[in-house]
Amino acid sequence: MNPIKIVSCVLVAGLLLSLKVIAQSELDLADIRLPPGFAIEIWTDEVPNARSMALGANGTVFVGTRRDGRVYAVVPKLASSPTVITIAEGLEMPNGIAFHDGDLYVAENHQILRFDGIETRLDDIPDPAVVIDTLSTETHHGWRYIDFGPDSKLYVAIGAPCNVCEREGFANISRMNGDGSDQEIVASGIRNSVGFDWHPDTDELWFTDNGRDMLGDDTPPGEFNRAPTDGMHFGFPFCHGADIADSEFGDRRDCSEFVAPAQKLGPHVAPLGIEFYRGEMFPSSYTGQAFIAEHGSWNRSKKIGYRISLVRMEAGAAAGYETFADGWLQGKEVSGRPVDVLTLPDGSMLVSDDQNGVIYRIAYSRPLDEGVTNVTVE
Repeated sequence: MNPIKIVSCVLVAGLLLSLKVIAQSELDLADIRLPPGFAIEIWTDEVPNARSMALGANGTVFVGTRRDGRVYAVVPKLASSPTVITIAEGLEMPNGIAFHDGDLYVAENHQILRFDGIETRLDDIPDPAVVIDTLSTETHHGWRYIDFGPDSKLYVAIGAPCNVCEREGFANISRMNGDGSDQEIVASGIRNSVGFDWHPDTDELWFTDNGRDMLGDDTPPGEFNRAPTDGMHFGFPFCHGADIADSEFGDRRDCSEFVAPAQKLGPHVAPLGIEFYRGEMFPSSYTGQAFIAEHGSWNRSKKIGYRISLVRMEAGAAAGYETFADGWLQGKEVSGRPVDVLTLPDGSMLVSDDQNGVIYRIAYSRPLDEGVTNVTVE
């Protein structure tokens, strides 16, 4: 794609979202608030439109994009900034990205590609194999999220091609074999999930879901959902947030028929990437807790989100909702939009930001101050 067209698309999108885009060179992390003992830095600023991330077996961080059509490999260096390599370009919304058994999987809008043995071929990128090319070409909520589950199956989110509608084959999370065969629906009634993970103790699927628009500033909430078994229905388009009947489809089904969110999130915060913390750098109180990247509202009269939130887990269930990192929203001005979170082998956490084209690194270095707790999310 022509670089001029890429820049134009990003600028137009920013204007439509009424966001103040801050140039990379002007990024000031002094406003970012974290719990005591944590610090944030810019890990790399060479990944335009950085979205979903995946970690390779040798420590390479692979990064998908939504608007730029590129896929990147970010190779860490011990004493210098990471090296960024462009793996592919000219793709159709390659947001979804996953690493499995040495291969890199990239989800475009309409198909999933596989780059074999990618970490050993970063200086000679192989041509990709097509895993499956029968995904819908609908572009509304057509940027995919993918990952491999504990069952070694490839999971893919298929968003609804609308704000609210009833369309067969959409609004679900599906799975398939690594070669694209035996595709089946795992969970349905999911408007648009752009992040999921499996609980480290139970192997249960948990995922974020973005609630419908145009029901007001405070309705409905974002959702963090739990799918311990296959075949569960989470309400869309009939019901939102456990008990909010849809204004158009609500009279067709009762909310009691569907699975309620395990944790309601802020209204229109746009929850995207989620990861249960499995590292060893953070204090033990963070082990097994769910970190969620909240991209931020686009049509709420008072902006909300633009932060990393934390869902506290107890005995395998959601037990609380807190802010972990914020400050990208100052009044009406937005200086960054978190998309995904990824834990590095050393236990530090990366956060991608598609507005600024950067990846931040959050690290922990000293004990929490006595008596200090996180701030409860509004």
